[in-house]
Amino acid sequence: MPTDSLTVHKVLVPLDFSDPSLQALQYARRFAEPSKAELILLYVIEPVAYPAELGVVINLDADLAERALGELEKLRQQHLGDYSATRCLVRSGVADAEIITTAKDEQADLIVIGTHGFSGLKHFLLGSTAERVVRDAPCPVLTVRHHVAKA
Repeated sequence: MPTDSLTVHKVLVPLDFSDPSLQALQYARRFAEPSKAELILLYVIEPVAYPAELGVVINLDADLAERALGELEKLRQQHLGDYSATRCLVRSGVADAEIITTAKDEQADLIVIGTHGFSGLKHFLLGSTAERVVRDAPCPVLTVRHHVAKA
């Protein structure tokens, strides 16, 4: 297999501002640096549906996207510093679907996504965005499980 096929040009990093996603950002940088790949930081705003009695209303705060973009920029500065090959995106929709769509649209070579590592009832109730992304992504996915240091 030619080594050119293993070159990474674009790395998509979905972020939700949690510790696991920040940990994934560090891994993504390590993968991106050798080939000077572009890091695409993505935040997905998930619409909130209200009860049917109120009618189907989707709450998309007009300046929520702008605030999210500002937070992504802060993360970029704090965690990536001098790594200039970065871009921040904000999308609206269901997280896993938007991550997969963005990976396709951007022709990402790799997705690096954090996971809380829930199991049992928590996993059943909350589901796993990372799991759904792994299942349907158009490119390889690296999941970074969050580990809490034990005292």
